[in-house]
Amino acid sequence: MKSILSSAFLLICSFGLYSCETVIDAKLDTGPTLLSVEATLTDQPGPQTIRLTQTAAYFDSSPPPVVAGATVQVSDKGGRTFAFTDPDNDGYYVWTPKTGDTLGRIGQTYSLTIAYQGETYQASSKMNRVPAIDSLIFRKEKLNPLSDTEGYQAELYARDLAGATDFYRIRFYRNEVFQNKPRDIIVSQDGSFQGSADTDGLVFIRPIRQSPNPDSLYALNDVVRVDLMSLTPEAFNFWQELRTQITNGGLFATPSANVPTNVTNTRPGGPAAVGFFMATAIRTRTARVVPENVRQ
Repeated sequence: MKSILSSAFLLICSFGLYSCETVIDAKLDTGPTLLSVEATLTDQPGPQTIRLTQTAAYFDSSPPPVVAGATVQVSDKGGRTFAFTDPDNDGYYVWTPKTGDTLGRIGQTYSLTIAYQGETYQASSKMNRVPAIDSLIFRKEKLNPLSDTEGYQAELYARDLAGATDFYRIRFYRNEVFQNKPRDIIVSQDGSFQGSADTDGLVFIRPIRQSPNPDSLYALNDVVRVDLMSLTPEAFNFWQELRTQITNGGLFATPSANVPTNVTNTRPGGPAAVGFFMATAIRTRTARVVPENVRQ
C-alpha cells in the first residue's frame, strides 16, 4: 500500500511540474540604430585609425553595418588638425602621417568631430603619461597544483609615476596574436587595484605584474609582447564597465546595460552614439621565452 501511495504521489508531482511549463516566445523590440565609435589614438608612429559602424539588434551575430560617407576630423589645442578619410568605404577612417611625424603627444588634449547624416558628434580625450616597462621575464610554473603540465608565466616590471593618480591598461600578444578574451581586459590604478593601498610611485604589485598571461602557459620560444597604455579616468571606467558587461552571467547576473560613452551629439535630442574615443601613450616590451629570460 505504501508503495502504491508513493507511486501515486510521484505521478501527481510529475503532472504538476509538467503543467507549470510555459513556452515563452520573447519578442524583443529593436532599438534605434546608433553610431558606434571605436577610436584609440596613440603616440606611436604610423597610421591612426578610427572605426565607425552602426549598432545592430541584440541577437544579430552578423558583422555590424559600416558607416561610410562620414566626415571625421581630430584636432588638438596646439592648432593642429588631422583629417581621417575612408577611401575604401569600409568604415575604417585613417590618417597617415608624413615621414617622422606622429599624431599623439603626451599632455595634449584631442578633440574628435564626426559629421554623419546631418548630425555632428564630438568627444575629447587627454593623452596622459605612462612609465616604461623596465623588464619582461618568465618563470617556470605548473598549469595548476594538480597538473604535471609545465610552462612559463610572464611577469612585467614597471614603476608607477609618482606625484599623481595614474590609470593604465595592459594588453599583450602571444606570437604576434593579440590576446583579447574578456579576462584579458587588464586595467590598473597606480600599478595596483582601484581602492587598494596607496601605491603612488611604487613598483607594480605582483598580480598586475603577472597579468599578461593567457589561460595556458607560454612555451619555450614563444614571443611575448606587452603594451602599457595610459588612460584617462573616464577611459579607465569604460574598460572596467566593458569587462563587467561582457563577463556578466550566471545565477546572479545583473541586467545588461549600455557601457558609458564620451561621444555626444551636439544637437540636443538628436540620436545618441555608443563607443569611446581615447588618446593613449604606449610603452612596449617584447621578450622571447628562452633560458636567459627565465628566472627562478
